[in-house]
Amino acid sequence: MTQTTNSILMIRPVAFRMNEQTAVNNYYQKVIDDLLPATVNAKAQQEFDVFVEKLRAVGVDVTVVDDIEKADTPDSIFPNNWISFHENGDVALYPMFAENRRRERREDVLDILEEKGFIINNIMDYTSAEEDGFFLEGTGSLLLDRENGKAYCALSPRADEELFIEFCEDFEFTPVIFEAFQTVNNERKLIYHTNVMMCIGDTFAVICADCIDDKKERKMVLDSLRGDEKDIILITEQQLNNFAGNMLEVKGVDDRRYLVMSTSAYQSLTKKQIAQLEEHVTILSSNLDTIEACGGGSARCMMAEIFLPRE
Repeated sequence: MTQTTNSILMIRPVAFRMNEQTAVNNYYQKVIDDLLPATVNAKAQQEFDVFVEKLRAVGVDVTVVDDIEKADTPDSIFPNNWISFHENGDVALYPMFAENRRRERREDVLDILEEKGFIINNIMDYTSAEEDGFFLEGTGSLLLDRENGKAYCALSPRADEELFIEFCEDFEFTPVIFEAFQTVNNERKLIYHTNVMMCIGDTFAVICADCIDDKKERKMVLDSLRGDEKDIILITEQQLNNFAGNMLEVKGVDDRRYLVMSTSAYQSLTKKQIAQLEEHVTILSSNLDTIEACGGGSARCMMAEIFLPRE
């Protein structure tokens, strides 16, 4: 299995705003005062369009699908939480913590991908877990090292352990389970998604090890990455707050590797960290200030990687 893909799915927002239903445990969301909802959405659309343009300019195959206005899905810009695509033609659909995010799941997205020549063989649907109050939010909650057959998961209200283990059994991944925390008003609180505190590339991993408070768990996660010969780039909690953990490696033209992140993430990195990353990839950054502030997510969350086979 390969770790990186050239194809990604992105959902263009039509009613983007701060989602009050996710703010209860996503501590990265902020209220932008004095901005009308229409202005927030227009700014988010502008950031989205520039981002897509930058990706396409380096040869990334981006499938853009417009959100549906009447659905009232303020977080639709983050599709990686409700769907993942796999090399054997499997698609997984995930149970979502916020009720208004469940409306993001759309069958027509699969139709659009099939029209583009992607092959879908099987749909693994975990969404019934919502009825029992259990959640697992896609590649936000679980971080896949596809090449080494491992899945990393920081447990949280949005990442249920039993559900995660079930996913690992179905997709034949070895689970790596831990808890990650951030400081909110001087209290340690669980980080809502694994992909804000770590990123796994082909030959490297970016991780905020300081978030893993339990020393044994921290050692276990770092040993697992080192055992797969990943070059580890450590980031601080301050950098994490600038979304420096929320990055994704993609392939551009001629299989050139790019590490995609927001401008705020890039600006938070030290010269040494940038040099370390540039030994592996070319960095591609884009301004996502509005999306990050209102959505509490960044570049990685906006891209659902497509690993499906093609006709």
